[in-house]
This record gives sequence, C-alpha cells and structure tokens, in this order.
Amino acid sequence: MRALAQISAAPEDRPATTAAAAYNEAGDDYLTYADGDPRQLYAFDSQYAYGDRRVWSVLDAKLTALRARGARSVALLDIGCGPGTWLRRLVIRARALGFSEIRARGFDVADAQIRRARHAARGLQGLAGVDLTFDVGDATRPLPEADRSIDITLCLYCVFNHIEPTGLQSALGEIARVTRGTFVTTVRAVGSTPTIFVDAIEHARQFSQDNAAGRFSVEMLDGRRMTFNSRLFAAADLRQLAATHFDIEDLRGVDLFHTRFAHDSRWNPASAAESRQFRDELVRLEEKYGADPEFMDHATHLMLVGRGRGDGRH
Repeated sequence: MRALAQISAAPEDRPATTAAAAYNEAGDDYLTYADGDPRQLYAFDSQYAYGDRRVWSVLDAKLTALRARGARSVALLDIGCGPGTWLRRLVIRARALGFSEIRARGFDVADAQIRRARHAARGLQGLAGVDLTFDVGDATRPLPEADRSIDITLCLYCVFNHIEPTGLQSALGEIARVTRGTFVTTVRAVGSTPTIFVDAIEHARQFSQDNAAGRFSVEMLDGRRMTFNSRLFAAADLRQLAATHFDIEDLRGVDLFHTRFAHDSRWNPASAAESRQFRDELVRLEEKYGADPEFMDHATHLMLVGRGRGDGRH
C-alpha cells in the first residue's frame, strides 16, 4: 500500500506492527519519496520516475481508448491509493479527454494518507461531473462497488506485497467482480533492488526482508523500528494468481535498468550524468528485456495488466 507501522522501541518485546501504522507514521516523507512533488502530477520526477511513466502510459492509453469508443462516463477505483496521486492524475486526464461524468474512489488502510489525499483533491471535488472520494478501507474486505461497475481499477506499488497470501485470492476475486474493464497492478519483484517501502532507503540504519516468513523489519536512523507483512513476487506466481480472475493482457518487469544506472549527485560528478543517447539506450533495453522471463524477476516492479471477464463470472 502506499502506506507502514506503530513504532516500537524494541521489536522483540512489542506486538508485530502493521503496514497501515507504518504508512501513517511515514506521513509526508512517503509522499515525497513515492510521488515526488504532488503539485507537479505529470512531472514523474520521483526516484522511480521511469516506472511511473511506464505505468502512466498504460493507464492513459486505456482511458483514451475508452473515450475514443464514445464513452462519456468513466468509473475509476484505486485500491491502496495512499495520498491519492494516481487517482488525481486519472481524474484530471479524464476531464481533459472530455468525459462528462467521472466517478472515482480511492481507499487505503492508512488514515493519515487518506487525509492527505482528501486535502490534495479539494480543487477537484467541486467540479461539475466529478464524483471523487477517498475512504479508509482494507483491500482484503468486500468492496461496496456493484458487479462490473468499474472501467479502470488500479492497485499500485506494493499493496499486494503487504497482503497475507491467504487473503490474496479473495481480494483479487472482489477486484475481478467489480471490474468490467482494465485492472493494472504493480508489485515488488523477487530480484528487485532493496526498498524500505515508506521512505528513502538512506533513512534506514538497517533492514531485513524475510520472504519465507513474509515479514519486513527496518530500523530508521532516528531509532524507530517497524515490522510488517511483506512478500516479494515472482512473475510466474503473479500470473498464476491473476489468471484465475482476469484475462492477462500484459505482464512485464518495469525498471530493470533505470534505477540501477541512475545518476546520484551526492556521489557521481556531473560529468558522469547520463547523456540523452544513454537514456534512450536504457529505454530500448527496458523494452527488449522487460518481458523476457530470464530478466523479468530482476526488475524493480512487475506490472500486470488484466481485462475483466465479460460474463461477470470469475
């Protein structure tokens, strides 16, 4: 989720923390780390800018195609919406494309992130034809949306990584029930570079991912300690999980090379910055190897694009 945990003074003698509490604790640090400047929605200047651009290209294409087919209304659902950045992007773009009725809901387990989402969306909620809401909610619970009522459902950046394996099938079943159009999700891959999920990795003193137990622990530089559910995905596992409920249009690794080759001004001199030619070559490599089974699991994220099944039976 784009949300993480009650801080504990000593993880050995405190209850296990939760993803919701951790993302609440992260606050604005998470927003800056995950989305960059929230006032520049389409700048895509966060640490994972390439991945964000790749995800946005899929979402924008789906929205544009829906409008091109003559649709005047669109229904959007963002599961684990965090501070609401992605849903705001979609709503603004939908208005620009000429949709006259836009119904959009985002929800997240972290109430502090929902408060940020509501604050950031104030300028959109009063616009004619826009019904935009943000709620506190759990992806493992039944959804209030009607069967096959959503055109685009998104569940981005580690929501599924934080859900217990026993809850994933039922969560996907609910998503499939309400989705008549497109489902897009991204998850952290088994061979990805490390993350601490809620903040930039340089703010951590130490961290550990136990994939067998499905738990992640981190101690921050300021002494805070967090432990919460975290399980990394192999592409084959994600495909098998989703194929029960969706027709899979695409499954690929996103950001195999960009983060690994990123220039860091704290260390690299300006003369070592990537040239335009080098950046173009990285994009070419991403396109070539992103769907290659030998490389996919080493991407920063896996992105799956699914299509809802028309008869409503999943």
